[in-house]
Amino acid sequence: MSDPVTTRIVLASRPTGAPTVDNFRVERAPLPAPRNGQVLLRNRWLSLDPYMRGRMNAGRSYAAPVEIGEVMDGGTVSEVVESLHPAWSPGDLVLAHAGWQTHAVVDGEGLRRKLDPGGPAPSLALGVYGMPGFTAYAGLREIGKPAHGETLVVAAASGPVGATVGQIAKLQGARVVGIAGGPDKVAHVRDELGFDVALDHRADDFAAQLQAACPDGIDVYFENVGGKVLDAVLPLLNDFARVPVCGLVAHYNDSAPPPGPDRLSQLMSLILTRHLTVRGFIQRDFIALYPEFLREMGAWLRDGRIRWREDVVEGLENAPEAFIGMLEGRNFGKLVVKLAD
Repeated sequence: MSDPVTTRIVLASRPTGAPTVDNFRVERAPLPAPRNGQVLLRNRWLSLDPYMRGRMNAGRSYAAPVEIGEVMDGGTVSEVVESLHPAWSPGDLVLAHAGWQTHAVVDGEGLRRKLDPGGPAPSLALGVYGMPGFTAYAGLREIGKPAHGETLVVAAASGPVGATVGQIAKLQGARVVGIAGGPDKVAHVRDELGFDVALDHRADDFAAQLQAACPDGIDVYFENVGGKVLDAVLPLLNDFARVPVCGLVAHYNDSAPPPGPDRLSQLMSLILTRHLTVRGFIQRDFIALYPEFLREMGAWLRDGRIRWREDVVEGLENAPEAFIGMLEGRNFGKLVVKLAD
């Protein structure tokens, strides 16, 4: 077999503030033939997620940055085209981390899992039945721990993590308040996902609406956003409230510290006087729970107890614009790029 060729999107330059399409470059490049232990993949679906913005920076984070000229980082659903690894065969559909490209040669040991042809739709392995869903599951179970009758608030509630957080919390008997941006997303959170209350963070009186929606305070705040949503939540946190910190998307494009006043002392005082648990986490911190997540989430999906929504973009070349839009809140549901049938 001749050496494969991939179409790929690489990091052309590091952004200052919000990324632009000029920070990306589309290339065609040859791939080496697979060696022993490797597989050649044809990528069918690409996941676009907020964490990728951090990979574009040179600074320290919980994972190494993408270097200039390297393929953009990203999870994929991929078909095995050629295999020199005993665990994988041509035609297998697998969850991989092959990046923003049409084909890739990877080590077979690094593939995440084989997808069941009779299971949920393959693209869901990038959303509710994959990393975002597991983020919600693990963060709630290990940090949030909502009890029956408690009030849980989650921002970005129409996105893949927030939507799953709220629905799992409802299954556990919590009262759930979801925060989203715009009337269509608010209606989806309330009417389709079944949250008890859905609020629009763009409303001029958002803080007052949140206070009215939480007359008994907030016991769990699942943090995806930061910004003015966090400002409205903090005064309402009850004693011994839990705050899993999953993301701060409102600040991912910041190129300087946010304007004052400095509220760090206020936050630390609240943590002390209200006995708060505030913990940042990455889903892989709790990877031992992954098999249990697959079992439980698979059953919930089959039973229709967990609902999901996808925002599908066609074609790799449209990934940069879609990614930029996601950071501005223009997507509605889990953002995925369809690369091939």
